[in-house]
Amino acid sequence: MGKKVIIGMSGGVDSSVSAYLLKKAGYDVIGVTMHTWQDGNIKDKMINPLCVEDAMAVAKILDIPYYVVDFRKQFKCNVVDYFINDYFDGLTPNPCNTCNRTIKWEALMGKGEELGAQYIATGHYAKIELRDNGRYAIKCASSEGKDQTYALYNLTQDQLSKTIMPIGQYQKEEIRKIAREIGLNVADKADSQDICFIPDGDYGSFIKAHSDKIAKEGNFVDKEGNVLGRHKGIIHYTIGQRKGLGIALGHPVFVTGIDKKKNQIIIGENEDLFVTKVRACNINFMGVDSIEDGKRFLGKIRYSHKKSQCTAFYKDGILTCEFDEPVRAATPGQALVLYDGEYVACGGTIL
Repeated sequence: MGKKVIIGMSGGVDSSVSAYLLKKAGYDVIGVTMHTWQDGNIKDKMINPLCVEDAMAVAKILDIPYYVVDFRKQFKCNVVDYFINDYFDGLTPNPCNTCNRTIKWEALMGKGEELGAQYIATGHYAKIELRDNGRYAIKCASSEGKDQTYALYNLTQDQLSKTIMPIGQYQKEEIRKIAREIGLNVADKADSQDICFIPDGDYGSFIKAHSDKIAKEGNFVDKEGNVLGRHKGIIHYTIGQRKGLGIALGHPVFVTGIDKKKNQIIIGENEDLFVTKVRACNINFMGVDSIEDGKRFLGKIRYSHKKSQCTAFYKDGILTCEFDEPVRAATPGQALVLYDGEYVACGGTIL
């Protein structure tokens, strides 16, 4: 069996130490930095030069081949265009989940095949196991605070069968310690934050700059439909939002709904954001191949949401979860992920 593996290297400590651990375990490691969004010529290192320099330096220390690969076309089609279209549809997309499946796995696996690699590896804090039912599943990382399983729910069985996650059993400080011990200058490098292609977090301005569509102004309304004011376009809002509404009602108010057809933003109180039933579509079954109605799971509706007990039902492609305790701001476009103990069972897009 071949032991050649391709690993995405961002220039951060996690992927760097992952590459080291793979080589230490006897794998023939190929390092790749993915050019996904930034404009400019790859040869001129216009893809965040510091990331390339750091990744290249690590590859040199580890003595592994290193490439910068142009995935801009795939990234724009699968991630950026999807991101923009969802906001115009009144949804709040999760580009990291989509990027993981289509770019960090699908596109990178394709490049790996060209280079003769049988496996793909990443620096995610998660584990992969083959369960007794014959299905591969993502398992929660040993570090609860760094666990990234929520963002990986959409991976396929084929992708999982060819994936290695070297750092899922480690704590973050252990990874930094290893980096220091082997002389990597990224040992204390800060973790990346926010969406990679919108570093300033201004989603509205990004969408305006990269779309021909126009976000039309409309009305803020209460749940009875009474007009409260004017909004600047639905792309600027998400469920649960309180800041930046540009409307003063004398007390804190929140976005509780987005009506694309009427071009309205529904405003309400904090208590209006709590629900017990959450529905999702586009279900990806992972640790299980089906859902038995009434089966109990732990559910998450956002990355930072602590897993909550729920009962699941599945019919005609729609997953319905009834939570024991109300959950706050279940947001259409985000992911609902179910866990069977420590394993990702399935997940989908919240309706």
